[in-house]
Amino acid sequence: MLPPLKPIAMKERISLIFIEYGEIDVLDGAFVVIDKNGVRTHIPIGSIACIMLEPGTRVSHRAAALAARVGTLLVWVGEAGVRLYASGQPGGARSDRLLYQAKLALDDQARLNVVRKMYELRFGEKPPERRSVEQLRGIEGARVKKTYDNLAKQYGVSWTGRRYDPTDWDTSDVPNTCLSAATACLYGITEAAILAAGYAPAVGFIHTGKPLSFVYDIADIVKFETVVPVAFKIAAKAPHQPERVVRLACRDVFRESKLLGKIIPLIEEVLTAGGLEPPYPPKESVPPAIKETERLGDVGHRH
Repeated sequence: MLPPLKPIAMKERISLIFIEYGEIDVLDGAFVVIDKNGVRTHIPIGSIACIMLEPGTRVSHRAAALAARVGTLLVWVGEAGVRLYASGQPGGARSDRLLYQAKLALDDQARLNVVRKMYELRFGEKPPERRSVEQLRGIEGARVKKTYDNLAKQYGVSWTGRRYDPTDWDTSDVPNTCLSAATACLYGITEAAILAAGYAPAVGFIHTGKPLSFVYDIADIVKFETVVPVAFKIAAKAPHQPERVVRLACRDVFRESKLLGKIIPLIEEVLTAGGLEPPYPPKESVPPAIKETERLGDVGHRH
């Protein structure tokens, strides 16, 4: 029998890797990728936050189960990582944190407080007073458009706006393709961090109605200081495989900025701004029949 797995904290992990054209399995207790020639490549699954699975990969049940136990998010993406199809939950929302997140999202004033904090962290200044969420969203949209224009001028990129077709990504121009690849990388590690912290990716504050609404909320706070400048810088060079170059550059930026170690505290800071206390369990609630064991990883990790 192997000793119990001890998940590495999210902030101490490698951000993400991409795997394509291989069969992923568990052999002798190790997470391995087997290519078409039978060559095995060992993957340190427990030290990675997110694994992006590109076309041509097959994942065994044992591999998916091992990834879940160590808290590594598996994300199925399109070619070059510019489409996100599905993800395998590495941990899962804790009921106390999920209820707290939902309580903030359902309270109009608390939600506005959270959105204002997101705006402040994103743009480095407090938003105008007496503005609704819809009005703040409009102000944000105008500033984002201006930021894109400024970055395009800074790097000498021909820019006609953020335009892409989710059903046909190949029709995008090089700058938009680079941006899509960069944001896909950021969304992957952001979702992994949100799940590791015990929250729900779908319960957003600015974005709503989508499976990754909260992922978009948090990722938008940091994307202009991390992946967006990288995307424009690479688009200016127009490399032969821009998606691959963007992915490698984003991985380096995540490591240099230690972004994984910052996302979970960022989530806590944003939610605390709502001004509400976490809900307490009702007196008539029934505690778990099986006593909870000591947590070895982040709060959202399963046992």
